[in-house]
Amino acid sequence: MRELPFDLTLRPFTTTEGLQRGLSPKRLRKRDLITPVRGVRLAITEADSLTQRCAALDLHLSHPTAAFSHATAAQLWGMPLPRRHEFPAPLHVVVWGGVTPLRVSGVIGHRSAEPLRTSLQRGLVIVSAADAWCQLATILDESELVQAGDRLIGRPSPLTTVPEIDAALARYGSRRGARVLRSARKHLRIGSESPKESTLRLGVIAAGFPEPEPNGVIALRSGRSTHGDLVFRAWKVLLEYDGAHHRVDDVQWARDVDRLNELAGNGWLAIRVNRASDHRVILRQLDEAMRLRGWDGTARSTHE
Repeated sequence: MRELPFDLTLRPFTTTEGLQRGLSPKRLRKRDLITPVRGVRLAITEADSLTQRCAALDLHLSHPTAAFSHATAAQLWGMPLPRRHEFPAPLHVVVWGGVTPLRVSGVIGHRSAEPLRTSLQRGLVIVSAADAWCQLATILDESELVQAGDRLIGRPSPLTTVPEIDAALARYGSRRGARVLRSARKHLRIGSESPKESTLRLGVIAAGFPEPEPNGVIALRSGRSTHGDLVFRAWKVLLEYDGAHHRVDDVQWARDVDRLNELAGNGWLAIRVNRASDHRVILRQLDEAMRLRGWDGTARSTHE
């Protein structure tokens, strides 16, 4: 069997290009290639790549007024989504300018009455991050929207700005899901670093605690500064979420130990949380720590 040219093992290509590169029709039907869309081939080793599947579909698209949208755009931007909406779920493509929505197997086509704000990412035209978040309102609940939305303005590299989110909300208007979208918008916070932190923050607020600062900066007596995942600054209490990388990365683990020890030496109480934690126990421990530091049980928001 003839080997594929190296570059064709890394990206989708049209059958026309394959023939021009010396591949026979029989070679283009071999099992090491898949047909993600008619007239396009992709190495089977790249079949699980969302970017490559989008690039394959992009070779098939003939509309200059088309962009990847909804859950597909959200994933390309790096927003966290529930597993039910992650690739290999159908790809979403929106068109505008009077063009008929795309009708291709494995693709959900959408149409917009107005031109959309787009961005070129990874060589693909995708709906802007803020508009893609708004489009998720029809498939996500409020908590899931907050997790995805916090990524827009989260650490370490925000995807957009608060004014751009508000402008996208205004463009979204009263479409389906607008109510839950606007409710979720009230809970978005600059500085969040993971969907688990967002969920934990929403949980402690719902339980009646004051709203913590996401990844608030803490100055230390040594002259250094650090961040706490969820900071109750007035009481010098922290909630720290330990993801899987904290356990398997020895260097990260050592840094965490040193950081938490220095925080303790500066008078901070840290409550550690991981995916196996019983949130009822965490809330009880938080209550005890906060009351030990003088909290009177009154919730108040730092964003009122």
